[in-house]
Amino acid sequence: MYFIGPHVSIGGGVANAPLNAKALGSTGFGLFVKNQRQWTAAPYAAADIEAFKRQMTADGYAAAQVMPHAGYLINLANPDEAAHAKSMASLLDELRRCMALGLDKLNLHPGSHLRLITPQAACDRVARSINAALAETSGVTVVIENTAGSGGNLGSVFEELKAMIDGIDDKRRVGVCLDTMHTFAAGFDIRTRDGFLRTMEHFDKTVGMKYLRGLHLNDSKVGLNAHVDRHESLGAGLLGIEVFKCIMTDKRFEDMPLVLETPNEELWAQEIRQLRELAG
Repeated sequence: MYFIGPHVSIGGGVANAPLNAKALGSTGFGLFVKNQRQWTAAPYAAADIEAFKRQMTADGYAAAQVMPHAGYLINLANPDEAAHAKSMASLLDELRRCMALGLDKLNLHPGSHLRLITPQAACDRVARSINAALAETSGVTVVIENTAGSGGNLGSVFEELKAMIDGIDDKRRVGVCLDTMHTFAAGFDIRTRDGFLRTMEHFDKTVGMKYLRGLHLNDSKVGLNAHVDRHESLGAGLLGIEVFKCIMTDKRFEDMPLVLETPNEELWAQEIRQLRELAG
């Protein structure tokens, strides 16, 4: 089964996430476990946690179908110690929120070296940071997302993803999320079936398909090698629809979250139907 759905809102309470996903016809979904643009948030009340678990059961979702996304402010590569400490505190808070909700993944942008340290030193710093966070938590896998590569962001080449994973002590609790738009903007031409399969072969040889925990499905407003992050609705951008047909007919992507991050919420239900039709 393909677990398809967007990042849904937790407005009004985290229990609304599965409710909102179900209303769109989602078979999976993403969510932010707190405001993604703030460092801190009030802790969940016990009643909110129980309500979320009840709603997950009522709507037929399991943890395998859900991929929470960590806040955008977190930068584990930041060489500034004070800024890095804020990122670590935020990451630990979000991992613990996932634990409380019974969710088993947390998708994370690896961060930027800010052109202050080398990419290798930055990858090492990210790995050490994840090790420290995993040592204080349990049951949640950190899923590192590839990036378009702007502003010194790590992860636009698969070798950097591998370097980060190589530094993780408990490799059972680390994975990768590939974003279609980021992959294209980073220089991988996935517009055709052959190009997509070559890219996945390169990923498998460099990182390993065993580490893939989910995908973000987005078309692109920018072209190949643009190295900026600009998402577009499916079929409306420069990627086109063929790559999504490839994904939705490839059994390697079953049983993992395929999360839409497309910009027009009004099209989400339509995009879910479109992807399910591509899957046949």
